[in-house]
Amino acid sequence: MMGHGVSIGEASKASGIKVPTIRYYEQIGLMPETARTEGNRRLYDEADLQRLRFIRHSRELGFEVEAIRQLLELSDHPSRSCADADAIARTHLADIDHKIARLTALREEVVRMTDCPRDTVAHCRVIEVLGDHGECLHERH
Repeated sequence: MMGHGVSIGEASKASGIKVPTIRYYEQIGLMPETARTEGNRRLYDEADLQRLRFIRHSRELGFEVEAIRQLLELSDHPSRSCADADAIARTHLADIDHKIARLTALREEVVRMTDCPRDTVAHCRVIEVLGDHGECLHERH
């Protein structure tokens, strides 16, 4: 790492986040303004790289941008109670559980429609189920 920081390309490599995404995170305020060289090139220090890694890991875990913003705000105040961070994570966990339930129901429906011993499209269970617009998956479950 250079004495004053690394370039955006080096920050990208170190954090695993693409350059345009880093610029986007700066535009939306997830990343603070960075130091600049005399040539107006961004310089990222170790704290910036840690923040980028925090954002990347949060995104990998499926947290939305606003939740990440809140978590970053909390991380900037280490003496605060972790109750707010826990609440954000619990809300995310509930969202994951809801998505899993929806995917499980979706899977069951596709399994049901592919369980078809018929041999012609005229009697095909897949075509029959997809054509049954009156009974939607979410209405049954």
